[in-house]
Amino acid sequence: MLRRTFLALGAIAALAVPLGLAQGPAEAQTLPDLKGRTIVAVTENAYFPLNFTDPKTGQGIGWEYDAVNEIGKRLNAKIEWKTSSWDAMIQAVQNGQFDIGMDGISITDERKKQIAFSDPYMVSEQFMLVRADEKRFADSKSFAADDKLFVGAQSGTTNFFVSVTDLLGGNDKSPRLKLFETFGASVQALKSGDVDTVLMDKAGAEGNIAASPDSFKIVGNGLGHDEFGFILKQGSDLIGPVNAALAAMKADGTTKALDKKWFFDYKTAN
Repeated sequence: MLRRTFLALGAIAALAVPLGLAQGPAEAQTLPDLKGRTIVAVTENAYFPLNFTDPKTGQGIGWEYDAVNEIGKRLNAKIEWKTSSWDAMIQAVQNGQFDIGMDGISITDERKKQIAFSDPYMVSEQFMLVRADEKRFADSKSFAADDKLFVGAQSGTTNFFVSVTDLLGGNDKSPRLKLFETFGASVQALKSGDVDTVLMDKAGAEGNIAASPDSFKIVGNGLGHDEFGFILKQGSDLIGPVNAALAAMKADGTTKALDKKWFFDYKTAN
């Protein structure tokens, strides 16, 4: 997964996990009261398991949905959900069309010139997801050495930049790179054999393996490092309240519970 570096690469830990440690019951905290205010939240709805469409109900679900809904609950705010393409999301939040955005978005200094970030809610490292029967390569080095192999990615994302840097020798025009409009489309292309690997954080990779255990596996070691944050308009009066609610959720174990639900247990609902 994760995914969303714009002009600079970030760095990532071995398993995408919410930041902060649950340390038992947290002391009672007084959080800001937004008095029923409506917060307009936006996501792409195409980045399993952070945000995606429930195949049973057609509704948007995932880690980020649950986290932001919980933030709204704790702040006495109503969350109104919208969807947007990845390419348009940062600009739309910057323009004030939406109050808060999310899509596994990497925190970078370059992006901070455009938008504000919440405190990090997750840290992630990129791994090579491949088909379960893959035997031609076992790591990034052997993949890079075989010019008959293809990698799938979504342009402008962490997956794209790490693929270029670590798999394609820095050549972003390589014919071995196939671009897709959504992250989910690249995973489907891997499954169907149109590409041979897709990079994502380990938790996302394990989520896809859990959802389709006969289709995928992970090869090689982790590549890169990223921290994810929610995006808000610079100067937004929601930055402080969102960070306060997020800190409380980390302290009382809520983020770790969401991690378990979406990265490890969701397969039981499929």
